[in-house]
Amino acid sequence: MNELNGRKLVLGVSGGVAAYKAAELTRLLVKAGAEVDVVLTEGGARFVTPVTFQALSGRPVWSDLWDARMDNNMAHIDLTRGADGILVAPASADLLAKLANGLADDLLTTLCLARECPLMVAPAMNRQMWENPATQRNVAQLKADGVALFGPAAGDQACGETGPGRMLEPEELLEALVAQFQPKIMAGRKVVLTAGPTFEAIDPVRGITNSSSGKMGYALARALARAGAEVVLVSGPVALPAPAGVRRVSVRGALDMRDAVFAALPGAEVFIGVAAVADYRPQQRAEHKIKKAEGGLELVLTPNPDILAEVAALPNPPFCVGFAAESRELDAYAESKRRAKGLPMLVGNLVQDALGADDNEVVLYDDNGRYPLGRAAKDELARRIVEHLATLLAGGEMREE
Repeated sequence: MNELNGRKLVLGVSGGVAAYKAAELTRLLVKAGAEVDVVLTEGGARFVTPVTFQALSGRPVWSDLWDARMDNNMAHIDLTRGADGILVAPASADLLAKLANGLADDLLTTLCLARECPLMVAPAMNRQMWENPATQRNVAQLKADGVALFGPAAGDQACGETGPGRMLEPEELLEALVAQFQPKIMAGRKVVLTAGPTFEAIDPVRGITNSSSGKMGYALARALARAGAEVVLVSGPVALPAPAGVRRVSVRGALDMRDAVFAALPGAEVFIGVAAVADYRPQQRAEHKIKKAEGGLELVLTPNPDILAEVAALPNPPFCVGFAAESRELDAYAESKRRAKGLPMLVGNLVQDALGADDNEVVLYDDNGRYPLGRAAKDELARRIVEHLATLLAGGEMREE
């Protein structure tokens, strides 16, 4: 999706080895639909040339405070007028110190001081520089001034040491930037949700599972985190990275998923059951691999717990949202499931439209009616589901379509 479509951004690049990541970040920002003006410090230009950034952004690159290409010679003013935000990546220790103390001795620091838009910084430096009390004082001041800090991460550094101070990866910065622009309609709320399939072991190498990819659940976890929620994602086995800002608890079987859910529930206002939990599991798991036999294999299956129903039946349950994947008669089966489990909200879809795909078509059901959402990417659907959820939590009512 063009998640930054129509956004105008200024990307500041200060001196540091991590400047090479800013080139990839520029490419990702443009791909996401943003218009990007790159501003290089003298140090930044020593690591990556203006030509690289001009090629990647498709726009002129700026570095000189006295650049005559701006009609009024006021690049430090005009570059940020109408901009949605400034991101400095990498932000060196020197750059952080200047911003914290209002110093403006080049184009980047001057336009940051003259800005009328949010400022975000992605620190990048040696671990001793990051841990130095002076740097920590500057960081505290920037936070107090409303500047958003993205990172840093901990890991291997160019100097050969390992520790905090490493700049976030371009993909992580893109995610942080997208989240920065999302309304925080779920701020202050803790949400526990499940995602993916479960794997019910028959023996050490075989099991019962399903074709759920986990994409919808992970998209919903990402959308919730972007909306400001504290998110705990209890996930079955999937090949997906944990969304930024989400705490993932990895499980395999339904019993493990149930235990993890109830361990995470204290303090949660919302529980969302997205996972495709296997309805049955083998009554006994073989200790060793079962050898193939001509007579075939007989399994005795026992029902798995209905995690969503158990949570909804608690004396003081969180706001419970269910998912129903049906192969036919969606409205009848989904609404029947919602009422049988006492759920205030349910998301329904046809399995032939959803499993493993990157897009989906869903219908939302609540006490006020049904709300079909047109076919869209799962990330977009997740955003709209969160909007509907936030409205219900706030006591509002959606208009039926």
